[in-house]
Amino acid sequence: MQLEKLFEMQKALDRHIEEKHGLLKEDLFNRKVLALLVEIGELANETRCFKFWSVKPSSAKEVILEEFVDGVHFILSLGIECGFDAEQMELKIPASTLNVTDQFLHVYEFVNIFKKAKDLTSYIELFAAYLKLAEQLGLTQGEIEQAYFRKNEVNYQRQQNNY
Repeated sequence: MQLEKLFEMQKALDRHIEEKHGLLKEDLFNRKVLALLVEIGELANETRCFKFWSVKPSSAKEVILEEFVDGVHFILSLGIECGFDAEQMELKIPASTLNVTDQFLHVYEFVNIFKKAKDLTSYIELFAAYLKLAEQLGLTQGEIEQAYFRKNEVNYQRQQNNY
């Protein structure tokens, strides 16, 4: 995955949004954390992995990929907020015996750990756990990258249309 390019694109989008909405001097960290938690929940809802009471299948892979990428946007944005960049990142996807539901819970735990610590180690652990979830959902890093590029364009269009 071209992390350097993703960080650059996210930094430009964040700056565009913050300038447009007069938020350059605002501390957006907690709002971004909440946005990430919401996006992870939306992703879980599309996978339906926790819905033991239902026989309805998960959403199409494209829907799941788009929801996953929404989370990537906020993970990148949080890293930027903390002053991290791709050069500091060495992402290794951990081995795991967790099922998808437990991996979602694991990601939630890492979000909360990172929220408190705001350090590079907990950030990398969060990002790696999220990428592990992608692997479990059958998403490749190439698919994630391409979907990120597409969604980044959509996000700019939304800003131009006063989304």
